Amino acid sequence: MFQPEKTIFVSPGQGSQKVGMGVEFFEHVHTKELFEMADDALKFNLSKLMLEGDAEELSLTANTQPALLLTSYAAYAYLAKQTGKPLSEMASMVAGHSLGEYASLAIAGAFSLETGLKLVRTRGEAMQKAVPAGKGGMLAVIGLSIDDVNVVAEESGIFVANDNSDGQVVLSGEMAGVDKAVEIAKAKGAKRALKLPVSAPFHSPLMAPAADVMQEALAQAQIKDATVQVLCNVTASLETNAEILKANLIEQVTGSVRWRESMIVAADKGVEQVIEIGTGKVLTGLTKRCDARLSGVTLNTPKEIDAWLESLDKTAAA
Repeated sequence: MFQPEKTIFVSPGQGSQKVGMGVEFFEHVHTKELFEMADDALKFNLSKLMLEGDAEELSLTANTQPALLLTSYAAYAYLAKQTGKPLSEMASMVAGHSLGEYASLAIAGAFSLETGLKLVRTRGEAMQKAVPAGKGGMLAVIGLSIDDVNVVAEESGIFVANDNSDGQVVLSGEMAGVDKAVEIAKAKGAKRALKLPVSAPFHSPLMAPAADVMQEALAQAQIKDATVQVLCNVTASLETNAEILKANLIEQVTGSVRWRESMIVAADKGVEQVIEIGTGKVLTGLTKRCDARLSGVTLNTPKEIDAWLESLDKTAAA
């Protein structure tokens, strides 16, 4: 039924959150306890915020990060329960976009859900505090090659934050540089160059204070080797070693998310299907634009997971 060598599970990053996220898992007997565990671990009612809270409050980085990790983990936990299979019999590797890397590590057994939730709560708070509001920002550049965007970044004095797919790159840095980059990118023929509604210049050297906080937090966290290979954001390479995974998470705070390259590596290793678990369809949408050899599937609810498993059974029986 499963073809693990051809499959990667991926978890989304910030931007995929919405009020009502994870409600089907919250209501399901197999996964409801995960939400209760999260509320206990974080000592606040994350579940209520996710299911019926204020959208603006949910979008605060310190809230968004644990909410997205929880929904990705719940989706995986439901899938594992329905199949009775370990991760290694369903996928040969995992990856997550930015904070999604923490979800992928929890799924791959590098740390517990509780540890992951506490780490990303700390990460979100640290990232929010690292740069005063209004000092930094981010912009998306659509329709230029990564080489051209690297030139835009250099000329405007800012940094490549996310290389998301062919023709979609996000830059990050001080606001004056972001404004300058908008003009330079348009002059170079970008289809679009638009500032993003974010509160800080994520994945840039300006996040160094947050990286220091995460170095300390990760040093105290119990982290094990991953049970399957993890495609890491900052290196676009496969890793299972706990110490290297930890080092990559620290570097990831200020480093670039090399998503396009990561998906090419997955395809080169024989992966054909990218399974996005959790909330939203952002990574599914990027899949073919990263590498034409890949196809994407989104599993956001128990119903979608059950339908996908049924389709696998039918394919196997044919």
